[in-house]
Amino acid sequence: MIMLKFLPYTLKTLWRHRSRTIMTVSGSAVALFVFCFVGSVQEGMNDLRSRQEAKGSLVTFQANKFCPATSHLPQDYDSRILKIDGVSDVVPLQVFTNNCRASLDVVVFYGVPPQKLRKARDFQLVSGSWADFEQHQDAAVVGESVAARRGISVGQKFSIGELSVNVAGVFESDDPAEENYIYSHLEFLQRGKGMNLVGTVTQLEVLLQEGVDPLATSDEIDELFRGGPVATDTRPKGVFQAKALGDLTQLIGMAHYLGIACVGLVLALVATTTVMSVQDRIKEHAVLQTIGFSGPRVFLLVLTESVFLSIAGGALGIGLAMLALKLSSLSVGAEAVTIAFTPSIRLAVTGLAVTIVAGGLAGIAPAWQAARTEIVPALRQT
Repeated sequence: MIMLKFLPYTLKTLWRHRSRTIMTVSGSAVALFVFCFVGSVQEGMNDLRSRQEAKGSLVTFQANKFCPATSHLPQDYDSRILKIDGVSDVVPLQVFTNNCRASLDVVVFYGVPPQKLRKARDFQLVSGSWADFEQHQDAAVVGESVAARRGISVGQKFSIGELSVNVAGVFESDDPAEENYIYSHLEFLQRGKGMNLVGTVTQLEVLLQEGVDPLATSDEIDELFRGGPVATDTRPKGVFQAKALGDLTQLIGMAHYLGIACVGLVLALVATTTVMSVQDRIKEHAVLQTIGFSGPRVFLLVLTESVFLSIAGGALGIGLAMLALKLSSLSVGAEAVTIAFTPSIRLAVTGLAVTIVAGGLAGIAPAWQAARTEIVPALRQT
């Protein structure tokens, strides 16, 4: 209540040294902007893991292979896997990507039998029609994020390398990662220019019945094909994606320390500005005490100034970061698995909480100094 009561006084004090205030707010904004960008990647990673764990599906891949371009499984494996107890359906997938390495602009095509696509994926078209997709073998449906990045719209032809598709629809999904994929016909990718892959697929996605043990089913599938003609490596989809991302996951984990450094930068900036402000106003604080302000009240005034500075910069940085993340539809991917940069309310609230705590911690020392100002010596200063 005291902090709100004297907020006009605090604002006037900060405006008195507007250049210093603007520079501090700008520095804090940049730090929280970076903090939110780093956090959005971690949010995307956590979201990807939780969604795949909840779905409970498996991915069967060729053993000892890494990039999708190197995995070739016989397509008729699907009928044999479908006979295993607990398996509700098997979706053959042909995968094509423009880059197996980590990249901010990975384009991933999934070739899927049209009749199985809507059962295997939960998304809705925002433009275009399913009929156009199902009736034309060279048609594709494109996720909103990749459509925004590449400027793709319904009716256009989209090409990557020697692969060209006609865009029949653009879809949205509750899963941000899904919106970075392009789905086309399985046979189209198998017979694509320069690709003679008829009868083979990159991987098989195994949909399980509720309550089935995914690890036991994975072992059963791999045992079934251990003798050939092509050995398999089957894992829960979340585990498979985590392995595919590999070193990228470790880099994202290390980026956490960059976020901590940003918090330290906010604390240092705000603390420095608040200390300078207290040094400039020693006589002013002495006058406040002579007219009845107690030491604790002076302490709160200075602390309010510090917290307000931090919140102003943090809120600006968080707002700009959320806007940039929403408009840019950024993602990072490796080996045909993508992580969406995910802005969220939780991330924004976390960033705001960080700014409040940093502002409070930064203001404690200078506020304590101001509260302990001796009136007579301070008034004698020129």
